[in-house]
Amino acid sequence: MLDWSLLGFAFIKGVTFVFMLIGLGGLIIPIFPGIIIIWLSALIYAVISTLAGTMSGWDWFLFALITILGVFGTVVDNIILAAKLRQTGTPWKSIIIAYVVGLVVSLFFTPLIGLLITPVALYLVEYRRLQDRPLAFESTKAFLIGFGWTFLALFAIGGTMVGLWLLWVLL
Repeated sequence: MLDWSLLGFAFIKGVTFVFMLIGLGGLIIPIFPGIIIIWLSALIYAVISTLAGTMSGWDWFLFALITILGVFGTVVDNIILAAKLRQTGTPWKSIIIAYVVGLVVSLFFTPLIGLLITPVALYLVEYRRLQDRPLAFESTKAFLIGFGWTFLALFAIGGTMVGLWLLWVLL
C-alpha cells in the first residue's frame, strides 16, 4: 500500500530543492534575491517539518547555520561591490545612479538587459563627471571585477546553504 504522507513529504522536498536551485541560479542577476529565496525555501521546509513533528535538534542546528549564512550573504553582496568601486574613487552618487538605471531597465525589459545596462550607465555617468574615458572605464572595470567577486562569494554561500539543507534532508 502507498504511504501518501511519505509521497507528500518527498514532493515538498523536491519543490524546496527546485526553489533553492532557482535561487542559486538567480545569483547571476544582481537584483535577484537568490540568497533570500534559498533561505525562504529552507524556512518553509522547516515550518512544514515542524508541523509534521520531524524537526530534531540537529535539523534546527543546520537551519540556524543556513540562516547565519543567509544573513552574511545579504550583507557581503553590497560590501564587495561597493568596496571595489570605492577603491577607484567612484562616488556613491554614480553607483546609485547606475543601480537605479539597471533596476528600471530590468523592470521594463529583463533582468539580463538590466545587468548589461548597469555598467554602461556607470560608464556614462562617470564619463560625464570626469570627462575622461580611461578614468570612466576604470570605474566600469572595477564594477565588473566587483560583480565577478560578488557572484563567486554569493554562489559559494548559496551553494553551502543548499548543501547544508541536503545534509539536513539526508540525515
